[in-house]
Amino acid sequence: LLQDWHLQYILGYKTTVPGVNAPPCCMARVLIVGAGLTGAVSACLLRRELQHACSIVVWDKARGAGGRMSTSRCPEDQRCTADLGAQYVSATQDYAKSHASFYEELLKAGVLRPLSASIEGDRSDPTTTHYVAPSGISSVVKHFLKLAGERNAEVHFGHNISEIREQREGGAGKWHVSAQNGTEAEFDAIILTMPVPQILGLTGIKTLLEEHPAQLSLLQNATSSSRYALAMYFSPGTTLNMPWAAKYITEDPCVRFLSVDSRKRGLDGPEVGPALVVHTGVPFGVKHIDHTLPEVQPIIIQHLEDVLPGLPEPLSIKCQKWRYSQVHKAVSGSPGSLVVSTQPPLVLGGDAFTHSNFDGCVESALSVVSQVKELLAANGRL
Repeated sequence: LLQDWHLQYILGYKTTVPGVNAPPCCMARVLIVGAGLTGAVSACLLRRELQHACSIVVWDKARGAGGRMSTSRCPEDQRCTADLGAQYVSATQDYAKSHASFYEELLKAGVLRPLSASIEGDRSDPTTTHYVAPSGISSVVKHFLKLAGERNAEVHFGHNISEIREQREGGAGKWHVSAQNGTEAEFDAIILTMPVPQILGLTGIKTLLEEHPAQLSLLQNATSSSRYALAMYFSPGTTLNMPWAAKYITEDPCVRFLSVDSRKRGLDGPEVGPALVVHTGVPFGVKHIDHTLPEVQPIIIQHLEDVLPGLPEPLSIKCQKWRYSQVHKAVSGSPGSLVVSTQPPLVLGGDAFTHSNFDGCVESALSVVSQVKELLAANGRL
């Protein structure tokens, strides 16, 4: 197997090769935990705004980028893909204006395009504009990570952070960070963008937050919904005879949303087999959240057969559990970010501090970057 840094170098995320162009020892090192949308946009913005004033490293426990903007490939045919997390990006009139630069950049790069297919049961405000990602929703996250990587940000997958410990030498504080794969490193600032329960479960964080009971209470009161997603991958030439590209379901206790993924993206054709995506409702997710995937998958399939009888035989099926699917109750006040420590800086971000969609993650990233820049400057690290 290729070494982790070599793999990221080839993929275009990482251009800092160990031992070749390592950052100067005096440069501030910033760790971003989470390669979902908030983490990716934070990395991109920090690099754009600080240029080479700091070294940026991204860790994620998964094998690839995306987080809950996840795109999965059919094992038998890698061309057949399915968005198992977020399905499309919805821009309200206000966010279309305030985040215009982000939308323009993604549209110009071909990462997003306006949704042209029909979505039955969509209750969005008619002034809201929907966008799809032709290459899969994870391409949105990869776009920002790639831009950060082109400017020497490092991205490491398979790095599941396990402990944060403060170290002080002569008054200059640093964070000593450990991952489950044995990696250990020191950083001058940390940004955590994982779901709040995962942040609270991190060794060292609970102890730190016990010194700030008001912050701990804010985090403990934030809640998320749970659900399952399932993808059915079909052979090339398979026809799915639904008149819609996606549909919200109201009459089934399990199935809440359906999508013919390639049709949703405007890419229907005989060369690549279609993928049918199923999202369950939250009550079903909560009821079965502690069950295993082999236990839940046949239940979802049975409900799917009730909703769509006579489906062709799929090539393969993938079932995904989203324990923290969407924020149900955000951190009070939706502050965008939360500073846990000023010296050394430790800042929390993610949709739990705003709301669960593209614009919520961008809002959080903007807040996180503003806080980190201010704290690094105050600590004399910029």
